[in-house]
Amino acid sequence: MFNLLRKIGGKQQLPESLLLIKADLKKYNSVSILEEQHLSWGDQQLLQLIRLKTKQLNLNNLTRTKAYLDFYIFRPEIHWAFLGHMVSRNGGWNMTDLKGEFLSRLMNEKTKQDFYSFLERGNWLIFQDVYPQFLLYEESLFQSRNLFYLLPYLNVSAFMEVIWNRFWEESDSYTLAIALIINEQNYLENRIVRNSFYQRKVFQTFEFVLQDLLSFNQILFPFTDSGKPTEKAPLTGLTLHQFGSLHERIMLGKDLYRLLFHEADLLEKVYRWATTHPHTGSRKDYWPDVFNDVFEGVPGLAITRRLKSCALRKGALRLYSPRLEYVWENIPHHEAEAGDWFEHWRVVDYLIEVKEPINGKVMGEYCETLERLELAAIAKTAIFT
Repeated sequence: MFNLLRKIGGKQQLPESLLLIKADLKKYNSVSILEEQHLSWGDQQLLQLIRLKTKQLNLNNLTRTKAYLDFYIFRPEIHWAFLGHMVSRNGGWNMTDLKGEFLSRLMNEKTKQDFYSFLERGNWLIFQDVYPQFLLYEESLFQSRNLFYLLPYLNVSAFMEVIWNRFWEESDSYTLAIALIINEQNYLENRIVRNSFYQRKVFQTFEFVLQDLLSFNQILFPFTDSGKPTEKAPLTGLTLHQFGSLHERIMLGKDLYRLLFHEADLLEKVYRWATTHPHTGSRKDYWPDVFNDVFEGVPGLAITRRLKSCALRKGALRLYSPRLEYVWENIPHHEAEAGDWFEHWRVVDYLIEVKEPINGKVMGEYCETLERLELAAIAKTAIFT
């Protein structure tokens, strides 16, 4: 871990703002806190309200994704909320892909359920960790006082308590956004990536290897100039090939942030698309001329080539990409596993800002991915029929 961090920071001198964070982290000790019943009545009530509202909005990918966007609309200084919204949209598309045109033919029902459980658990975990932080920030603004001393009662990492305290003083949206990326990926590491169940049921399966080989790990950001609901959106984005690497996931998060927020013009176009296209989980949301949330074919009929260069061949039926609410039910979750991932101040190196723009030209790769998936589905159908 520390060798990877040195690759990021190298011999760069930390800027003054990060030196202050480093000092705060180095002197931070896990001191015992008051039991919750000894807090003021107002603090106890606030914690209960935060937990209740988070639980109400943490029903499924649709409610979470909308909650992120709703929060960003009113608090645009919290950049992660919009990044989280766009990445959560991709999570929803991945969930419905399991029941869609291609992957439904490449996986059996048990494997689809395991993959959905994996995607849904990660989506749920991140929301129940980050959204209470947003609500506490909002209440701090309302009361005009720092309430981040309550973060430990919401099981939020000590790392984020330091970061939020610094944000309260400096309003540095970049540092807060990258810190949240670092926090959420570390939060998932033991609870999802190193979890023995998901290691066995997901990461070690042929289907997961197949997905990686097919590069079906693209994060897509549709955007628009007009915002017309029927318009086929152009795409920008990036691809992750090593989901199992904490370092790669953090670096991808930083790159996605830079892609989204480096150029105000692109940010505005992505935001315009997001606010004019409610998230349904169907890929029809961004390409209604290629995908449909209603199955247009005949059940059991062998599939043929329909795609060419991200467009349908003449006379071809659209690809099935269902709405999430029609193919996956809400599932109950057990409590998040306890424990704080934060151990060493060297994680600050990830906060060093890189200002070069990112090449988000993902369209060609995404088109190739769809065509390879189509060929794989055709091949499997031919073998087993």
